[in-house]
Amino acid sequence: MATFTIKRGDTAPALRYALLPETVDLTGASVVLVMDGGARLPAQIISPSPPVVQYDWQPGDTDRTGLRRAEFEVTHLDGAVETFPNAGYLLVQITEDLG
Repeated sequence: MATFTIKRGDTAPALRYALLPETVDLTGASVVLVMDGGARLPAQIISPSPPVVQYDWQPGDTDRTGLRRAEFEVTHLDGAVETFPNAGYLLVQITEDLG
């Protein structure tokens, strides 16, 4: 995935991610965005099939500039936990703003 870029203090656009493989079943699942540093942020399932998840930034989420690693952690209905992407990380670049 290309680096997702957002300015410091912004809460949009949301971080949307299509899970692979497309056969992942999100029915009844829950999802969180895990950021380096330990943040576990409740995310939402946009589409169970094809599987798409999203995190809507909240005030304070983008206050620290720099390159951050992130991943979506899905807890399936049966309690199994699966992390996406399963190889590497999503990269979130939070850049300085002029204000």
